[in-house]
Amino acid sequence: MEDLYDLIIIGGGPAGISAGIYASRQNLKTLLLSKSFGGQMTRKAVNIENYPGFEEISGFDLIQKFERQLRRQKIDIRLEEVTKLKKSGNKFLVFVKNKQEFSAKTVIVATGADPRPLEAPGEKKFIGRGVSYCTACDGPIFKDKSVSVIGGGNSGFEAAIFLSEYAKKVYILECGKTACADETIQKQAKATKKIEVITGAVLKRIQGQDFVDSIIYENLKTKELEKLDVQGVFIEIGSQPATSFLEDLVDFNKRDEIIVDPKSGQTKTPGLFSAGDVDDVPYKQIVIAAGEGAKAALSAYNYIKKF
Repeated sequence: MEDLYDLIIIGGGPAGISAGIYASRQNLKTLLLSKSFGGQMTRKAVNIENYPGFEEISGFDLIQKFERQLRRQKIDIRLEEVTKLKKSGNKFLVFVKNKQEFSAKTVIVATGADPRPLEAPGEKKFIGRGVSYCTACDGPIFKDKSVSVIGGGNSGFEAAIFLSEYAKKVYILECGKTACADETIQKQAKATKKIEVITGAVLKRIQGQDFVDSIIYENLKTKELEKLDVQGVFIEIGSQPATSFLEDLVDFNKRDEIIVDPKSGQTKTPGLFSAGDVDDVPYKQIVIAAGEGAKAALSAYNYIKKF
C-alpha cells in the first residue's frame, strides 16, 4: 500500500476531472483513478451546443480540454479500473484490477453510467457485428448503409443526426406514442431528410447471419410484427450507474443511483462523496456533472479539515 492520500477520485468524466481540479486548488494530496477519460462524453456527446464558453464543440474535443487542464494540476493520475472500495477505521481502501491498493481519508465516486442494454434477442450475439452503444465510435463504419436507433429521447435523436452524416437511411424506433426529444433536436433531425421516426414500435429481435441484416419490431397500433432491413442497431435507451464495486457503503434509489445529500454530495458513509451521473441528482448534463464534482471536492476538503 502506498502513502495515505487526502482524497481519491474514482472516475475520469466531467465530474471526476472537475473534482480533481478543485481538490488540487485546495492543496489536497489527491489521486484520480479511472479506466479512461471521457465517459459518456466521448461515447454519446457527439456535438455539444449547451456547454458555456463553447457555441459548438464535440464531446471528444471538450474532454481533451478537460484532461489538459487536469494534468496541469498537482495531482496523481492512474488509468486503472477500480474493483473494490471499503472503509477500514477512519480511512478508505481502494483496490484496482492489477491488485494494487490505495488508501485515503476521503473518496469521491464519479464513475458515471454505462449504456443500458435492451435485452432483446440477438442483442448480445451481434455486439460488435452491427449492434453498438457508441455512435461516435462506430458511426463511420456504416457509411451508405441503413441503420436503426432504438430510443426517441435526446440521446437517440442526437445519435441519429450524427449517423445521418454517414448512413443513407436512419430509423428511430420509439415505443411511446410520440418521441420525447426536445423540439429543437427533432427539427434538426427532420432537416437531414434521412431520418424516419417510427413511434409505437417495440424492438422484438435483431437478426442476421454473421452480421446484422434486419430487425423485427412490434407495431403497437396494429399489433403486427414488422421488419426493417438495417445493417446497424444503436441502442440509446439510457444508462445505468457504474456502482458494482461499492457494496454496502452507499444507499441506492430505484434506478440504482447513489443517494446523496444534495448540499454536499455526501453519501451515507462519512467521508464518501459522489458526483455526476452516478448519483441521484435529477438532471444528467455535462455542466451539472462538472459543478457536482467541484461541490464534492470542496465538501471533501471541509470534511478533512475536521479529520
